[in-house]
Amino acid sequence: MDAVIDTGPSGTHNRQSRTTVVTFLGAVVRPMGSWMPIAGAVDLLVQAGLDAPSVRTAVHRLKGNGWLESEARDGARGYALTAAALETLAAGDEVIWHARTPAVLDDGWCIVHFGVPESMRSKRQQLRAHLTHLGFGNVGTALWIAPARMRDAAQRAVAELDLEAHTAVFVGDYHGTQDLTGLLYDSWDLAGIDRSYRDFVSAHEKLATSVERERPAPAQAFPTYLAILDQWRRLPFRDPGLPAEVLAPDWAAPRAVSVFERLVAGLEAPALDHARAHWSPA
Repeated sequence: MDAVIDTGPSGTHNRQSRTTVVTFLGAVVRPMGSWMPIAGAVDLLVQAGLDAPSVRTAVHRLKGNGWLESEARDGARGYALTAAALETLAAGDEVIWHARTPAVLDDGWCIVHFGVPESMRSKRQQLRAHLTHLGFGNVGTALWIAPARMRDAAQRAVAELDLEAHTAVFVGDYHGTQDLTGLLYDSWDLAGIDRSYRDFVSAHEKLATSVERERPAPAQAFPTYLAILDQWRRLPFRDPGLPAEVLAPDWAAPRAVSVFERLVAGLEAPALDHARAHWSPA
């Protein structure tokens, strides 16, 4: 849920730095013990295409937001992920991997309705942004829908903004007369989401085949792995993970997931090997 991270003014470069650093925290720092040496982290992120001042600024702001805390290990200055960061990253994982398994139609739907007063307009806008990032579709005025499995994520988003008194969350079946597929296609830009998946396949399918045939060198794998993850993680945040029964027969998500999984299988190990060499004290 990178929507909850405030890293200051948002130019394109700042946004790119933020998303890449968050991807790095989840995909590299967590499996390396949830701690990073600052010098090694900056070096790695520079290799991934960021500049050192932007990395240090992003890290400073993440610390200010309660994601990181200073911690030295073996004489190396560094930062540890906080419990709040680990919880938020785990919540993000839940959304990111929804594209793997479509929701079960019989499980029903999660409906969020809110009546936030005008005096709390900024929080109302934040809640809309949170629900959008979680993959909810807008059915009508202040009415949002997603598969039932999104209930816990929705309740967390509401609680984070302290809007429980102004929000109702329901889970149940659809019993209306309107065609459900038509209703859902009107509630999300599913055609746009499908195009994004197709674009990912077109951009990366050859690379997936290449890394399957030959394991890439760690120094090459690391920036590629981080870039792939950074591009991929945005797609499932848009995808509500709807049941297959309500989607077009040629829905592109399964093929895109397959390409992504092949890339991870070929790139993850050498990328982490490369990162591990930067974890030792200088």
